[in-house]
Amino acid sequence: MTVESGTDQPEERIVENQGSGSWIHRRRIKSGGKTALIIDDHEVTYARLAERIDRLADAFRQWGIGRGDRVAYLGENHPSFLETFFAAGTLGAAFVPLNTRLAPPEVQFALQDSGASALVYSQELAPLAGSGAKGTAVVHAAVVRPDAAGPTSGDGGTSAGPGSEATAATSGGDGVEGAVDFAALLTEGSPEHLDLPVTHDDPAMILYTSGTTGKPKGAILTHGNLVWNCMNALVDFDLRSTDVALMISPMFHVASLNMGVLPTLLKGATVVLEPRFKPGRALALIEKHRATYISGVPTTYQMIAEHPDWDKTDISSLEKLTCGGSAVPLRTLEAYERKGLPFTQCYGMTETSPGATVLPPEKTREKAGSAGMTQFFTDIRIVDPAGELVGPHAVGEIQISGPNVIREYWNRPDATADSFADDQWFRSGDMGYFDDEGFIYITDRMKDMIISGGENIYPVEIEQIILELEHVASAAVVGAADEKWGEVPIAVVTPVEGAALTAEDVQAHLDGRLARYKLPRQIVLADDLPRTASGKIRKADLRKQYGNV
Repeated sequence: MTVESGTDQPEERIVENQGSGSWIHRRRIKSGGKTALIIDDHEVTYARLAERIDRLADAFRQWGIGRGDRVAYLGENHPSFLETFFAAGTLGAAFVPLNTRLAPPEVQFALQDSGASALVYSQELAPLAGSGAKGTAVVHAAVVRPDAAGPTSGDGGTSAGPGSEATAATSGGDGVEGAVDFAALLTEGSPEHLDLPVTHDDPAMILYTSGTTGKPKGAILTHGNLVWNCMNALVDFDLRSTDVALMISPMFHVASLNMGVLPTLLKGATVVLEPRFKPGRALALIEKHRATYISGVPTTYQMIAEHPDWDKTDISSLEKLTCGGSAVPLRTLEAYERKGLPFTQCYGMTETSPGATVLPPEKTREKAGSAGMTQFFTDIRIVDPAGELVGPHAVGEIQISGPNVIREYWNRPDATADSFADDQWFRSGDMGYFDDEGFIYITDRMKDMIISGGENIYPVEIEQIILELEHVASAAVVGAADEKWGEVPIAVVTPVEGAALTAEDVQAHLDGRLARYKLPRQIVLADDLPRTASGKIRKADLRKQYGNV
């Protein structure tokens, strides 16, 4: 196993950057020789990680990136993801992580809407990056090679192959025109730490979340949001500096990054990065690295427990299992409980950075079906349609407030205004109630959101694309139960009278325009859709009819 140690810098007082961009530099001062990241058989210490971040920040600065600019990243779990995030934060720029499963038009929308001027992407996603960046404000790009986290060269710099300049790595065809090699880019940057003004109120990242209006919205998470979300995680998950966290979920998801990786690094513990989830490999990594902490969704935990190596792998090091997205199925709970491993279940959303509630392991059985109690530095209220507080067991809208809750969406004052009550309480769109002890139970989703394998799917986004077909009169998308993914989308479509329309026509129209996990698993052609007296589609009726397909 190779170990990158980097160079320690003398202790100094940081007086300007109060944001997350300073975290790894602060860690270098306190615990520079400790392992921060592990990927494959390669370890990176906090000192080395800080040095790479400083080099990248200076390279970005030479590109003209500064406070308020946006830097996007498209790639799987990899050190370069975190290096890009922290380097952007060093300069006061906002980080824009992109879901690798998006279709080219969806990537293009996020880049256009955010106005990102720089894009870092993995080589294997070059075609997606190239297509998505066309017509956007991206003027600088860097491509990450598979060996970009490789050993340092003899002089402490980054091994980048022949030459010392960050020369163009791709041109035309695949990838972004003029993109440079990421590893070579780091050699162009100075290892000197930049201490620039960044406050807790400055944007740290912009995360795109689909909404009920069909177009994704960019939720602005400030540095303060990240700090307080991490404080919630450190308090409620009992994270320790000796923890080893295995990241089996992609970091472009807010839960993996903000509830798993960032609190772990803030605490000075170790993160094992896994590019893609494979249940057998996850088991092997737990045993190999003596992982103590995993963050995932019910589907990933279920797949691990059903793998042939489940009963012959030593996972006795595990202590903390956190799960979000939806409730953990009973059979999955029991499989882990037989190994003495209870779950900490969580509820939240992008706009809460994402923590809102936690159900501790000791309450898993007693409070089955509950989303838990409010996180330590967060507040929740439940109100009726008139905005009045309701008592225990009375169902109302769940509204959330706290320093981890966003203040606004990117360039969407209309969406911001619609999403807050009394200028303080974020309207989750979920219905629920408190029991007598303050535990929250979620009863319904006002926004009709579908959660499939931990991915949020908003029906209106799919419906709007289906309705572009001239032979479609109406369309409705609902969630159907699925043993593996929890839910999958089903589209019920009404053709224009007399029109020749097939399910294959609809599927072909959707293909390539949406991420594959959003594509309906089944398209049902119907003569009509159930509607209310005012003409609204009764999706509850459709869920009853097709929900068990």
